[in-house]
Amino acid sequence: MDPAVVLVLCLSSLLLLFLWRQSPGRGKLPPGPTPLPIIGNILQVDVKNIGKSLTNFSKVYGPVFTVYFGMKPAVVLHGYEAVKEALIDHGEEFSGRGHFPVAERINKGLGIIFSNGDRWKEIRRFTLMTLRNFGMGKRRIEECVQEEARCLVEELRKTKASPCDPLFILSFAPCNVICSIIFRNRFDYVDQTLLNMMEKFDENHRIMSSPWLQVCNNFPALIDYLPGSHNKLFKNFAYVKSYVLEKIKEHQESLDMNNPQDFIDYFLIKMEQEKQNPQSKFTIENLLATVIDVFGAGIETTSTTLRYGLLILLKHPEVTAKVQEEIDRVVGRHRSPCMQDRSHMPYTDATVHEIQRYIDLVPTNLPHAVTCDVKFRNYLIPKGTTVLTSLTSALHDDREFPNPERFDPGHFLDESGNFKKSDYFMPFSIGKRMCVGEGLARMELFLFLTTILQNFTLKSLADPKDIDITPIASGLAHVPPSYQLCFIPV
Repeated sequence: MDPAVVLVLCLSSLLLLFLWRQSPGRGKLPPGPTPLPIIGNILQVDVKNIGKSLTNFSKVYGPVFTVYFGMKPAVVLHGYEAVKEALIDHGEEFSGRGHFPVAERINKGLGIIFSNGDRWKEIRRFTLMTLRNFGMGKRRIEECVQEEARCLVEELRKTKASPCDPLFILSFAPCNVICSIIFRNRFDYVDQTLLNMMEKFDENHRIMSSPWLQVCNNFPALIDYLPGSHNKLFKNFAYVKSYVLEKIKEHQESLDMNNPQDFIDYFLIKMEQEKQNPQSKFTIENLLATVIDVFGAGIETTSTTLRYGLLILLKHPEVTAKVQEEIDRVVGRHRSPCMQDRSHMPYTDATVHEIQRYIDLVPTNLPHAVTCDVKFRNYLIPKGTTVLTSLTSALHDDREFPNPERFDPGHFLDESGNFKKSDYFMPFSIGKRMCVGEGLARMELFLFLTTILQNFTLKSLADPKDIDITPIASGLAHVPPSYQLCFIPV
């Protein structure tokens, strides 16, 4: 190529880059790696592990910096102080949901997880109120979880101590708790319809954490024109939507306005109360999206944590032995564990917390967005800008958790062996967008794990030192490797 042509192209590219960087509406964004036109910083980001890339950037640019995913900037907050300052101290301004094209294609801005503005506020408020009506955080829902834990034990006994993959068995337990709240009934562990649903959710979880989905989220035009796993994702969600819509129709036919039985009934009654309001957020479309949000989030996060937790306990039998000793001493063998036991079981409580801290399930959180122009640490972040908050940077802070890459329940114990809380523990996020089901999830994790360890010895098929607990995907979430184990009755 003629050197003059090359020079002109280079100068044109530099001019385009300069104009792009100086374009109006960018505000005074924090510094960050220099983006290329159109593709931004994508060549500098490892799409297999975005969280690690953001940690590396923070070592150069500090706790607040800007990264371009394609043409759109995202402000990244790294470190407990920056995350807390934004999500707690400036909670309202940082309470928007950031750009997430794949989810937007599925949910269309409806529901509770990916909605914004008044729609999000009203649906979230209603969901929290309804979950509390069903006893979230109270004895009523605890009894439901305990009963499901007993059903889980009976299902595990059926394996007869033979090697098994715990994936779907562990998914059914939290699924049935959520189903009792949403649909008023639970399902048998061999119910094929529900097994199909579990398979769809698990496949979607893996796809959402794949490198390809990170690319699709950065370049949404690919969604419409290229084949790929995103099409399988859409197909799976269509299956789930069809199932939930059928359940909603059944509820419409059997609804008793004076005697609501579950979440769908409460929503339908709210719809009837607001039918004269043309601006009402309570519509069938929003009900469908909200149920899927609560259903999916309530199943996948808890079941993945349980599955990852058992794998870690296989890797660390000395921890498992200490937990089981505490269970024997405090609970015994003749009654079910309950939440009151937790205050007398500091080592077990610390182990459950350490599992959540260690696996760092959603490393970069779901994307936030600022709801107005925000001045933050001498930078001006324009309204609508996506904000990524690194939960990893808090959960793996080496000042709060010495040797954070090592699994150690001692991270949550004081010198006397008592349980020690930490503000850095934020697996459910913090602030106005934190998980609405946090209380239920904490209860399930404690009761399911303690009930399993009360009734079974965990036997690995491999030597503990050979067990690999490295996640097989690190996109939206950390996905544990598949494994088998034996549940030996005690």
